[in-house]
Amino acid sequence: MVTSLLSTDDLTQARALLEATGLQFETPYDDLVGIFAAGRLVAVGARQGRTLKMLAVAPSHQGGTLLDEVVTELVGRGYQEGVDSFFIFTSPALAPNFETLNFNLLAASGKTALLEYGDGLKRYLTRYTRLIRPGNNGAIVANCNPFTLGHRHLVEQAAAAVDQLFLFVVREERSLFPFVARMRMAQDGTADLPNVTVIDTSWYAVSSITFPTYFLKDGDPGGAIQMELDLLLFAQRIAPHFHVKSRFVGSEPLCGTTAAYNEAMHRILPPLGIEVRETERKNADQQPISASRIRDMLLRGELEGIAELVPVSTLDFLLSSEGIKIWDKGGAK
Repeated sequence: MVTSLLSTDDLTQARALLEATGLQFETPYDDLVGIFAAGRLVAVGARQGRTLKMLAVAPSHQGGTLLDEVVTELVGRGYQEGVDSFFIFTSPALAPNFETLNFNLLAASGKTALLEYGDGLKRYLTRYTRLIRPGNNGAIVANCNPFTLGHRHLVEQAAAAVDQLFLFVVREERSLFPFVARMRMAQDGTADLPNVTVIDTSWYAVSSITFPTYFLKDGDPGGAIQMELDLLLFAQRIAPHFHVKSRFVGSEPLCGTTAAYNEAMHRILPPLGIEVRETERKNADQQPISASRIRDMLLRGELEGIAELVPVSTLDFLLSSEGIKIWDKGGAK
């Protein structure tokens, strides 16, 4: 029977079991569950949002159904919380063990594999199939927090070079402007470009699943592995579906994490058949136009200069009652 692990003794046993199997006890988590045999914890697992982690079975009890029971319990609890996709990171050598439990391998690098429970990626790709036109297509992945003239410049350059350009807007809700607002600004800011299609990334590009370091901006040592998995997933699963042969990116003189991500693109994508085209960042007042610069100006109340940095459609949204309610609260990311 799978049960919640709550007591001090439960946590002590969970930590010991994890360490005995070469894993670490990681907080925070939303659910922590386990299975006991004769009063001893023999299986453990946890869920943090969409990620399943700390999955371990005592050596004396491996080969049975305990791991399946733990995963089923965690997924069921996640469904009750409204989560519809679940992911796990493991070593490539252990990936087949999870594939037998209805996990699908999304991407694998030298030391890490990313798997998803169920068919979420397939459903995501199918949702946009009707929008795809054959040809030499390109892609941009951007947060658009908010959508700037820098974004617009990059989109214009990219759209002129391909048959269809997909602007993937990051869906993750870790930005000052919520996803719905960022999506709308991107759509309004590119509405006059007939070969630009704006769609969301779901959980499959620059998300808290594939690339959480992007949102931390603190040089997390695990960032290099995350970047590689994120880009491998894009190159091997997403780009082929959308017929993407080129990925466009703006130069990054300000953020070290994003600059490293650009470097990783140049290293990882071309051998997989995707050209990386880097465009010089557009400047204003001899400074690079950046979304972070605009957010800082908003929070300081410096509204006059923003018109020189964003499209009219973005400015209209920022100065609307809906927009003001967002940025006037502070807390930009």
